[in-house]
Amino acid sequence: MYYLKTSAAFDSAHFLSGYQGKCSNLHGHRWTIEVLVGKETLQEVGQMRGMVLDFGDLKHALRELAACYDHALIYEEHSLHSTTVEALLAEGFHLIAVPFRPTAEEFAKHFYQKLQEQGMPVHRVTVYETPDNCASYEV
Repeated sequence: MYYLKTSAAFDSAHFLSGYQGKCSNLHGHRWTIEVLVGKETLQEVGQMRGMVLDFGDLKHALRELAACYDHALIYEEHSLHSTTVEALLAEGFHLIAVPFRPTAEEFAKHFYQKLQEQGMPVHRVTVYETPDNCASYEV
């Protein structure tokens, strides 16, 4: 197998609804998404000869995805009262409701699927919520 790896980062806030511990409170992270793509063979003809894919295409796709989540409050759908959401939106906050608990594990799977939908030959996605703590997803 041939592999390429790149990463991108974003800053956001989240909390874990229903969790008994510090992470149930609103807090922030500098999330880093590390993506490993791979193929068994390299492209054989044209401009991309000898490559898995263009690093620029991979970096662009990942950075664009990360930018969507930057400086947002990411929360699990239905974990906040509708009046809370309305008040935060009225104040101009960037909110992102996701259909899963916003953990590193769930984000790894989510970003894997998003990149795969774009045609990337994703092998593994690793999401760091701190420099020392990460979760990976691969099929």
